[in-house]
Amino acid sequence: MSRRLLALALALALPLLAARAAAQTAPVHAVSNAPAGHTEARPHIAAVARQGAIVVDGALDEEVWRTAQPATDFTQQDPQEGKAATQRTEVRFAYDDQALYVAARMFDTEGACGVHTLLARRDQDNGGDNVMLVLDTFHDHTGRTIFRVNPSGVRYDAGQAAPDADESWDPVWRAATRVDSLGWTAEMRIPLSQIRYAQSPEQTWGLQVWRYEERLNETSMWAFWGKQDTGGPPRFGHLEALRLPSRARSVELLPYALTRASYVRPLQAHSPFEQPHAYDMRVGGDVKALLGSSLTLDATVNPDFGQVEVDPAVVNLSAYETFFPEKRPFFVEGGGLLGFGNFNCHFCSNVSGMSLFYSRRIGRHPQGRLPGDADFTRVPESTTILGAAKVTGRLAGGWQVGMLDAVTRAEQGDVVTGTDQFQREVEPLTNYFLARVKRNAMAGNLTVGAIATSVGRRITEPGLRDLLTAHAEAAGVDWSLKWKQQTYSLIGNFALSQVSGDTAAIQRLQRAPARYFQRPDRDYGGNGFFTGTYDPGLTSMRGYGGYARLAKDAGAWEWEGMLNYRSPGFEVNDMAFLTRADYVWMNANVIRGWNKPTTWYRSAALLAGSQQQFDYGRTLTDRQFHLYGEIQLPNLWNLSSFVIFKPSVFDNALLRGGPAVRHAGSTNYFLNVSTDDRKNVVLGTNPSYGRSTEGHSWYSTNLDVTLKPSARVQVSLSPSFSHDESSGEYVLSYADPTATAFAGRRSVVAALRQNTLAMDTRLSVTFTPDLTLQLFAQPFVSSGDYSRFKEFVRPRDLAKRDFDAGQIHAVAGAGGRDSVYVLDADRDPATAALTFDNPDFNVRSLRGNAVLRWEYRPGSTLFFVWQQQRSGEEALVGDFDFRRDSGAVFRSHPDNVFVIKASWWLSH
Repeated sequence: MSRRLLALALALALPLLAARAAAQTAPVHAVSNAPAGHTEARPHIAAVARQGAIVVDGALDEEVWRTAQPATDFTQQDPQEGKAATQRTEVRFAYDDQALYVAARMFDTEGACGVHTLLARRDQDNGGDNVMLVLDTFHDHTGRTIFRVNPSGVRYDAGQAAPDADESWDPVWRAATRVDSLGWTAEMRIPLSQIRYAQSPEQTWGLQVWRYEERLNETSMWAFWGKQDTGGPPRFGHLEALRLPSRARSVELLPYALTRASYVRPLQAHSPFEQPHAYDMRVGGDVKALLGSSLTLDATVNPDFGQVEVDPAVVNLSAYETFFPEKRPFFVEGGGLLGFGNFNCHFCSNVSGMSLFYSRRIGRHPQGRLPGDADFTRVPESTTILGAAKVTGRLAGGWQVGMLDAVTRAEQGDVVTGTDQFQREVEPLTNYFLARVKRNAMAGNLTVGAIATSVGRRITEPGLRDLLTAHAEAAGVDWSLKWKQQTYSLIGNFALSQVSGDTAAIQRLQRAPARYFQRPDRDYGGNGFFTGTYDPGLTSMRGYGGYARLAKDAGAWEWEGMLNYRSPGFEVNDMAFLTRADYVWMNANVIRGWNKPTTWYRSAALLAGSQQQFDYGRTLTDRQFHLYGEIQLPNLWNLSSFVIFKPSVFDNALLRGGPAVRHAGSTNYFLNVSTDDRKNVVLGTNPSYGRSTEGHSWYSTNLDVTLKPSARVQVSLSPSFSHDESSGEYVLSYADPTATAFAGRRSVVAALRQNTLAMDTRLSVTFTPDLTLQLFAQPFVSSGDYSRFKEFVRPRDLAKRDFDAGQIHAVAGAGGRDSVYVLDADRDPATAALTFDNPDFNVRSLRGNAVLRWEYRPGSTLFFVWQQQRSGEEALVGDFDFRRDSGAVFRSHPDNVFVIKASWWLSH
């Protein structure tokens, strides 16, 4: 990191010190009988020291449960907000030097017949009754650690001690349940080694207990707040009298062994690098070590993620990368303490929050290129992660910390040209580093944080030096301030970025779709400390970005106003996800809610608002006005709808480096309908329709069907179809001196009709909460028909001019289909005509996997995985034929991969 950027980063971190001072000097305003940090009295319950053995079997027959004081007096939040719960609940707590114990009795006036439950895999919600504990173990009014169980003993957990509970967290704990004539019971044993908490001889934790009764659709809570309140840890009750030992250092090991068999059709016939059958074995493992009382070290060596669900198929015709969420367990778990850039809006579109860390950059597909004229090539599917480690946790005084470091191996691509065989580096040895710190103050109403990231590459291949940056750094601060019982809030962030490397690599970033510095009409910006204009000689680029939101988040009336911006030189894609820079976006919404049930609705809301966006040259690139409404009917059906009106604005990216042109206005309509999710058959649909001012339309329709034929089986079918029309889809650009209005470069666009059909299918079979089978399959077909090739008449205008038969004609290829187009835009025989391939396409694929998961002992898991992929593409065919295309999906050659993976949990 340069000295100037480091100095700015340190200066931005000064609010952390201010937060610390505020925590020491800010007065606490409390009403009578209210604990410190609260403005109202909250319920409290005392835990008791364990006396005698506790057998976790759900029977609740131990002596300690007869002496422990129960948490009772639950209050409905739904459906009759503020009224006493119709069903009595009692929850008791005990502890010893090793664990926290919980005994919960959920009474039901209909006894066992009133209890609704379903079996599911751990951490998956498929309905039914449940009881949930939420712990604020540091009692700083910000953290959440969640444990939930249903009457079938299905466990759910999320944590830990962070504002946004991490659902990927998988602690080793036990729970047992029973259904009897009084209702049902739950008994839990939560080892203290799995929980982070402060070092103190006697502790008080924040506590909330939720109960859901599906038969009545009743949600009740121990420490009450209303649906129009912000709620959360500042409104929790208290779990008191916990005399816990100082946490000893401990180590958990999770070694694994894996065997894989691949039956994949070679992509290149007769290639010496590809075999139709391949077999391999590998070993590796994870380490989790407790550092002191509340810091955890997670490390992985030679990780494998063969059990992770495959990404869905997409057709991306834009210049921007497709975002896929992270699914790999090592990177998902604890992600809440590493995340940065809170973004929140009641309603907004075509905008993204600040991203400084996208873990899928680690282990990504190699970015280097091999010679295009080689006879045979092979590139590894992904970059090998040699090792990764992260430290996450909480410190005294409200500090939260997180650090991650990962190293990926230099990858080689294989090349055969004639009799010559050699290797070329396609990804350099790379180190990824992140450090994150947050500080809570003012009883959880103020949070200030800072982050720094760095990517360093050891580049030895000249081709990679021209393509990749050698170093990439970013630093930022974020904040969240809430006041008046969290009714009002001000959240935001600010970040700096710097990338450096060879001039060719920096020039590639300047010309990238995120900014298009080379646009001929781009006459703003400059290159001082921050980069804002095109310069082929640059060896570094710097930028900044930020976000701020001021809002009223509680009450019948709510409102929000937001500002989101990225400077032209902002670039973080080496370790984060960024599609656009060079914009200033703003949004405002007003919301009215009704939460008191009536005879014709249970709840309802209306929203009205608008947004707009400019680039740094003050060109308007987005504007919309929107209206949204939602209602939940008495039969628990949910209806919502919204309309978006977009006037004509400019588009500075459509011509991909050419001048800005105008984009047509449009009106878009959306509807969503879903039925009562408690039923054995649940339906949902969200059709949409839109039409542009040029007369083109688009629509989509889908049907989500969830079937629950038994308590152990759940089937989801989600067929969807979309039709899109465009009058100006980008095709290509080329140099043409006669295109004087466009600075000597002509851009070809076309009308496009695209049809896409997909059906996501899921099957879950639960034999026991620890033994499950899950299947996922997605047949996918998409076609694109390009016609009426044309060009824009002039920059910053909507008018387009079709190429006539004297300017463009098609040349038929094999099979009689149009193979290429020949374009002579200026009609001058003396100038060379342009020949380009027919861009029509027809893509078909089937992706799926089946995972049998068996947690054969606590923390230890055995996976049997089958992955299959069928794919094919028929070029030059742009029409959509359901019978032909759907049949072709299943006639495609299948590629199969079988994996058996076993892990063993060891704790010391």
